[in-house]
Amino acid sequence: MLPVVALVGRPNVGKSTLFNVLTRSRDALVADMPGVTRDRHYGVCRSGARPFVVVDTGGLSGVEEAMDVLTAKQVRLAIEEANVLVFVVDAREGLLPQDYVILNELRRSGKTIIAAVNKTDGLEEEAVLAEFSAFGVGKILPLSAAHNRGTGDLIELILPLLPADEESTVEEEGEGGSIRVAIVGRPNAGKSTLINRLLGEDRLIVSDVAGTTRDPIRVPLERDGKRYTLIDTAGIRRKARVEEAVEKFSVIKTLQSIAAAQVVVVMIDARENLADQDLTLIGYAMDEGRALVIAINKWDGLDQYQRDECMRALDRRLVFVDWAKQVHISALHGSGLRELMRAVVRAHASATKVLVSSDLTKTLEKAYEGYQPPLVHGHSPKLRFAHPGGNNPPTIVIHGTRTKHIAPAYQRYLENFFRKRYKLEGTPIRIAFREGENPYAGRKKVLTKEQEQKARRRVSDLIKRTR
Repeated sequence: MLPVVALVGRPNVGKSTLFNVLTRSRDALVADMPGVTRDRHYGVCRSGARPFVVVDTGGLSGVEEAMDVLTAKQVRLAIEEANVLVFVVDAREGLLPQDYVILNELRRSGKTIIAAVNKTDGLEEEAVLAEFSAFGVGKILPLSAAHNRGTGDLIELILPLLPADEESTVEEEGEGGSIRVAIVGRPNAGKSTLINRLLGEDRLIVSDVAGTTRDPIRVPLERDGKRYTLIDTAGIRRKARVEEAVEKFSVIKTLQSIAAAQVVVVMIDARENLADQDLTLIGYAMDEGRALVIAINKWDGLDQYQRDECMRALDRRLVFVDWAKQVHISALHGSGLRELMRAVVRAHASATKVLVSSDLTKTLEKAYEGYQPPLVHGHSPKLRFAHPGGNNPPTIVIHGTRTKHIAPAYQRYLENFFRKRYKLEGTPIRIAFREGENPYAGRKKVLTKEQEQKARRRVSDLIKRTR
């Protein structure tokens, strides 16, 4: 395991900005308002001589409200697992009483503390450091995370304080070899509850308040001998209801998470009717070509009549993704999770299945013999051969003539034929048609006078012989 460094401090002091600089990413959502970060956000800093894990945490406000209490619980878990604590303070706001409260809590942990005075750009550094020297912390330095100034000195200060690495590599800390699974859905559908249940711990904040999750959080999971990277995303509402800028950025990051995933699990609240927003999320996943699993959550709270009505609505409105597996689960009580993960594995295996050109061509011939495409201007399109064009999603390239006029209905017939032949479950199939061009099209052969006379003599001789 790599050593862990936690960024701790009041809300809106620049912890997420510093996290993005250290990890050289834009994973953490940054906005000029307090309380944006709530869950623990992990990343790896590789800028120094040795890598280490950086944990971005929510701000400790000291307010005893529901969301602040849950955020503080996540911060304390990060403090407990960290080897070094970076106490981030705001140089422009100065030394506040809440900073002393946080510092006393960090001291009780017994961990090494570094005081990082952020937002010092444009200020007299000596005066700022003199003010914050009242902390009595031996290691204190100024920086400006927004301008990437002083972060190199911070890394150099952190590295000697880290314990020796255990037998582990950076690749083991990453996502190599794991199945990337994005959990998406509307607000309050139970996405964070599902991940907590799979992990067996309160890794993510769960609340009845819609929109609790803002950042996409990546969590590693090993289950039944397989490795996964679960991506918890922010709930997406209708565009007309999205007003705050933070929520707009959360939606963008959710769509980016769908593009980065290999399998997308769309969570639907069984107690509510299937909304257009659920169909929009499924459409995003299909546009990205991602494998798909439909998870109907809160199934245990319905009676038989409600279940029947729910199934009728799903069958009617999800007919365009009838190839996606539907799993009934209860994220709160854990029922149906084994079947859900099996559906994820099958969808991933289908999306990454390796196809062979010779077998694809034979399958295409059988499909063509069983049902030929409709005539176009009195001529039938000819399909010659097929070869693979990639996977995730499986792409099949078909060569032939007059393929531009093939109807969408016949393309769906081919998709279903290939799906049945190769038992592809839970993944879309893309078919690309290629039409060979005539190399002599547009060329007119010009004959000399001698060639034209010879051709006429041959024609006249042929006519005489036939008489």
